Amino acid sequence: MESSNLTSVTEFILLGLSSRPELQVHLFLLFFMIYLMILLGNLLIVLLIMMNTSLHTPMYFFLTNLSIIEVCYTTCVFPQMLRHFFTEKKSISYSCCVIQVFTFLSFGIAECYILSVMAYDRYVAIRDPLRYSVIMNRGVCVRLVTVSWMGGFVMSMAVTVVTFRLSFCRDNVINHFLCEMPALFRLSCTDTSQAELASQIICIFTLLSPVIFITFSYTHIINIVLRIRSAQGRRKAFSTCSSHLVVVILFFVTVMSLYMRPKSLYSPEKDKIITVFYVAFTPTLNPLIYSLRNKEVKIALMKLLGKTRDT
Repeated sequence: MESSNLTSVTEFILLGLSSRPELQVHLFLLFFMIYLMILLGNLLIVLLIMMNTSLHTPMYFFLTNLSIIEVCYTTCVFPQMLRHFFTEKKSISYSCCVIQVFTFLSFGIAECYILSVMAYDRYVAIRDPLRYSVIMNRGVCVRLVTVSWMGGFVMSMAVTVVTFRLSFCRDNVINHFLCEMPALFRLSCTDTSQAELASQIICIFTLLSPVIFITFSYTHIINIVLRIRSAQGRRKAFSTCSSHLVVVILFFVTVMSLYMRPKSLYSPEKDKIITVFYVAFTPTLNPLIYSLRNKEVKIALMKLLGKTRDT
């Protein structure tokens, strides 16, 4: 019998973050505020970069794409999660679950690649500052971003196909607040070993490879910076990389702890906490990290506020 004939589930039930009714309003208010901060913070970064010609550089071009990705992949989750805080039956149709897995992974994987590109950009800026604008010209930047976005969609398509070739014919209850690959594997009524192996191979290309590339880039960056004789020069060089490095650590540590851990360590409650961290708190912190630790962004913000007051 074909596996597709076994699939009889037409919807999934999401248990959400908590089943306690008294917490639903509080959770709604908390995550509504977080979602609002994500939207306003990241869209403000995009607006500042677009309106200030001094920020029309490769680094801020990549930061614009990172902010857009943050908005997109949180929007795959938050509207549904917020609605479910006030619904008794937290259901999602099979087709919507497929769409959510695909879009969520697409933007998440694209973020992995964009963070890798940003590490390469910082490496070039510190290694060869005189030729930086020539090496990282607009055509190169556009191609790097295009490959990052397309890589996200292609890899996500592969993961989605692997996941939904499985059959779901008995239990349809997902102990999570979104459709996520590890939770779906546990619901399947067919053998998931091949699907899990395929997903791990894909994770190597989408998570481990960027981490190795970023580590390689920053190893060379640190070696170059340590050879700078003046303390002021070292501080300036490190300051251009520190914001990006903080974001990289926050993002990759949480995502890898979820998608690249042994199957024996699966825990629905811990998975929800980890997912909340990289879906909610990391995108909230990104604009703060880049604005508070970046002098150019703060100057652009002051100019925007000044213009707003004048008008």
